[in-house]
Amino acid sequence: MGATKHQVDTKPQIAVLDADSAILRYIHRILSDRFNVSVFTDSENLSQKLKESAKLDLLLMDWHMDDEDTGEKALEFLAQLRSLKPSLPIVLLACTADLKDVVQATRMGATDVILKPFRKADLDLAVEKCLADLAKHARDEDEQAKEIPLDENTSLVVSSKRMREIESQCRLVARADIPVLVLGESGTGKEVATMFIHKMSARSHRSFLKVNCAAMPADLLESELFGYEQGAFTGAVKSKPGKFEQCNGGTIFLDEIGEMPAALQAKLLQVLQDGSFSRLGGRSSVKVDVRVIAATNIDIKAAIARKTFREDLYYRLNGFTLKMPPLRERIEEIPILADHFMRKVAAKYGREPLPISPMLMKVLSTQAWPGNLRELENTIKRYLILGSEQAIIDDLNPSQISAGYDTGGDSVSAGSGLKHMVRNLKGDAESVAIAQALDGSGWNRKVAANELQISYKALLYKIKQYNLDPPQRRPASLGQPGGFDRAQSA
Repeated sequence: MGATKHQVDTKPQIAVLDADSAILRYIHRILSDRFNVSVFTDSENLSQKLKESAKLDLLLMDWHMDDEDTGEKALEFLAQLRSLKPSLPIVLLACTADLKDVVQATRMGATDVILKPFRKADLDLAVEKCLADLAKHARDEDEQAKEIPLDENTSLVVSSKRMREIESQCRLVARADIPVLVLGESGTGKEVATMFIHKMSARSHRSFLKVNCAAMPADLLESELFGYEQGAFTGAVKSKPGKFEQCNGGTIFLDEIGEMPAALQAKLLQVLQDGSFSRLGGRSSVKVDVRVIAATNIDIKAAIARKTFREDLYYRLNGFTLKMPPLRERIEEIPILADHFMRKVAAKYGREPLPISPMLMKVLSTQAWPGNLRELENTIKRYLILGSEQAIIDDLNPSQISAGYDTGGDSVSAGSGLKHMVRNLKGDAESVAIAQALDGSGWNRKVAANELQISYKALLYKIKQYNLDPPQRRPASLGQPGGFDRAQSA
């Protein structure tokens, strides 16, 4: 009995609403061998059942709900159904094929219409088609968009074939306890992929720590990673364990590994080889069991050729290479990502999400996005804070799409001269503002990017776009390609 009941429960759930009990018996006899069928003669009883039960796959409903009804009562009930079950497929059982009735019913959300008297073949065809379409829609939605929560603020969004491949690769490599090298431009989601690998691995219950190798000088980075003994340097009043010791049994994420100094590269190589190292100023060896995942946005092969990155370390880190694609190579994801970021930042700031119009979505989908996902998220955040869609469109400077987007109407061509002038003025103002920020910071691009509240990559893109060059003469202490600029390129 238990097995039989389980089989019944797994059948698609179909409800039938008709005042004629003979029709209800006929439909039940035809469908009950393949489906779980519930019959109703009253719309109020069905409404109550829908409110109580979340499971219903299809509704067959009489268009003329009583002898005097001309369809008005059915339309009213359709409106109620749409509020209760927005995606529920509804097949109408009608006595006439009046085009006006069909159009009205379709507009109210009816999926199909079957004319009475109908045959078994007619009913079977309509039911199978609706359920097949519903299953396909569910599969498509599952393939198009999936958000995998990693912590309170971070999710892996999978909404394209490319990202489904990335997800599959992450799940695969998570089971093999080997080092992983994640390559990709700044803002492509390298850290998110790393967090996902850790969550899917056997180490998920242990620590996950991130260290940005480009954010601190060599001596500070060494003490951060490997710790130090008391008296190792001025101010070291007591011993302190480093990230490797704190992360014993877990996963350490070394972001921007390409910026790690050569001396530390050798020490990291030793950890990868035998799991041992010495604290700064220490004499004894410390043994740890840590999985290392490293990431960089530089051309690692070119760095090896320039002798700035050790080839033997590369081969040790490269147990598996994961390449994160830039946003411009997965433009089809932008609508899903924009919606994800809107919900994320709206929840963070306690505000209602704002709608994204087709025009704004067109602008978002035609940007170069040098800052990738990070830049898109910041753009959505500005939109939520400003509340002005036009301000975002103007800020993105969509001149490159104006020819390809048909806004309709003669007024567009008549005002195109003014629009062109406005865009040029905006570009001039933007270039002046960027030049002033760069000059004010002595061409320290990190400081200028922070002042302008844009990403470092976006600033580099704008510098190239407006052909901005540093002054021929400036103090040697300013604007040199030092550690701060490189750090922000992470």
